[in-house]
Amino acid sequence: MRQIVLDTETTGLEPSEGHRIIEIGCLEMVERRITDRTFHVYLNPDREVEHEALQVHGISNEFLADKPRFDDVAGEFLEFIRDAELVIHNASFDVGFLDSELARLEQPTRVTEHATVLDTLDLARELHPGQRVSLDALCKRYEVDNSGRDLHGALLDAELLAEVYLAMTGGQVDLGLALSDENEETVGYEPLEALDLSRLVVRRATTEEMAAHQARLESIRESAGKCLWLEGGD
Repeated sequence: MRQIVLDTETTGLEPSEGHRIIEIGCLEMVERRITDRTFHVYLNPDREVEHEALQVHGISNEFLADKPRFDDVAGEFLEFIRDAELVIHNASFDVGFLDSELARLEQPTRVTEHATVLDTLDLARELHPGQRVSLDALCKRYEVDNSGRDLHGALLDAELLAEVYLAMTGGQVDLGLALSDENEETVGYEPLEALDLSRLVVRRATTEEMAAHQARLESIRESAGKCLWLEGGD
């Protein structure tokens, strides 16, 4: 599966009031592995950035003055997200702004004509009912380092959201241990039958380690509402 984690920054809160996108940040995940492919651009919105928005992201009118406009990058953006699942926190906000920008094109279109959308805000609310589910709160819950997030930034927030999403949905499936070529020679690998099993050392968990493990499982059950390891008894 190909997924695109996406975030935007804007001049204000309402596209219906003429507010525009000023930054788009996307990163690609394939089969739950973050790749090195990104799409990141700042945009000239042809209007002033509201003071309240400036306090959030710090992107000034002066900085944006010489940046491209949305229609200059729309084709590249749509190609990047094509046939992917978009992973977005509070998707109605970002998709609403993107649809507003896409409606201005010579050939108007909508995000969902090019990709599907997964809202991690809805997912977080299902997993943690009654709890705070902002991106900062989720970073804290899942121990994702957001210490560099003094201001919002589309690409930075997409990177944080990717880590949070993977943690919320069980972590990365592929840890990069698979070979890129089945015929590629491996280094330091021995067939199982060639191993001297008498050399293996079994180390059993201590009482303290077992207690810490149990406490961790109970914490998972408390925060997520269930813990598969505890299903059917402790």
